[in-house]
Amino acid sequence: MTLKIDLHSHSLASDGTLSPSQLVEHAASQGVDVLALTDHDVTDGIAEAERAAEHFGLGLVPGVEVSVSWNHTTVHIVGLGVDPQNQALQEGLAKLLAFRQRRAEAIGQGLEKAGIPGAYEAARAKAKGSIISRTHFAHFLVEQGHAKSVRDVFKKFLIKGKPGHVGGQWATLEEALGWIHGAGGQAVIAHPARYRMTATRLRRLIGEFVELGGEGIEVISGSHSRDECYTMARHASQAGLKASSGSDYHGPENPWIELGALPPLPDGCTPIWADWDLPGQ
Repeated sequence: MTLKIDLHSHSLASDGTLSPSQLVEHAASQGVDVLALTDHDVTDGIAEAERAAEHFGLGLVPGVEVSVSWNHTTVHIVGLGVDPQNQALQEGLAKLLAFRQRRAEAIGQGLEKAGIPGAYEAARAKAKGSIISRTHFAHFLVEQGHAKSVRDVFKKFLIKGKPGHVGGQWATLEEALGWIHGAGGQAVIAHPARYRMTATRLRRLIGEFVELGGEGIEVISGSHSRDECYTMARHASQAGLKASSGSDYHGPENPWIELGALPPLPDGCTPIWADWDLPGQ
């Protein structure tokens, strides 16, 4: 039996547009057998998602996507199979949420100076969960006609050198892996091709990740091209890492990233779920 497994998704608890239960229902409708809910820096949606998963007969993996500052670059580490009740994990995530709040206020101030008032208030109104993300600002700016798309917003307003850019320090790589492992989870480098690192720099990141006990890398990602998937499969093999697969689904507004539509892992990859107790096995 070939299972449909998607280990990277978001709900309203962070910057997705579906509630945790709606996300699970949609995953089930798309034939997904195992779904990980991996909201940015929060685990608030997991309890609701678990109840919905039980109702729809879907395997739910409790997860989180931790924001990390590594060598002046923001990278994301997905924690799979974490215990949401773990105190150290929650204390760590609380620090990231506090920074997110300060960043949101600063983004609003920067956009106001650029002649766009009310951005912070609008983004806060759009945020249904604990965090105000840059995506919430992006939706507001698109609605107001300041950009054609969310991607366009990031290029025009939110990257370094633009009025809405705010630098800062997220968790260290060591902290992120410590929180994930302390909560009983496995750590995975999320969408590695998205960081646009040189091969040398990426190998350095992977090397440090492995030294800290990291287990996997997203070989299949909604933002990876076919060639990038094979490149990441080679990196996984060379580093002795297991391969993960996740759409990074945020909602139906992004039709090019759909739940249940991921290609299989390339031959030779060891799945991150190889030792899991999966439904139907």
